[in-house]
Amino acid sequence: YLAVERPRKLAFSWCWPNSTPDRVSQVTLLFHPTPEGGTDLEFRHEKFFDAAARDNHRRGWTESLDKLERYLKE
Repeated sequence: YLAVERPRKLAFSWCWPNSTPDRVSQVTLLFHPTPEGGTDLEFRHEKFFDAAARDNHRRGWTESLDKLERYLKE
């Protein structure tokens, strides 16, 4: 973990240790309270090895976060 600032921020390094351990990027989650009493999530994934890695992660995170949103709305 690179930063743990409860309840606002969580940052950590990210890599695939079995296939690309030298390609470390950074994920940061920022939590913002909403007027309704909920929480908005700001998600950042940065410091990619190259544009292809960035684009692949964008696809994967988008799919995962879309699924999470659907689950939380049920």
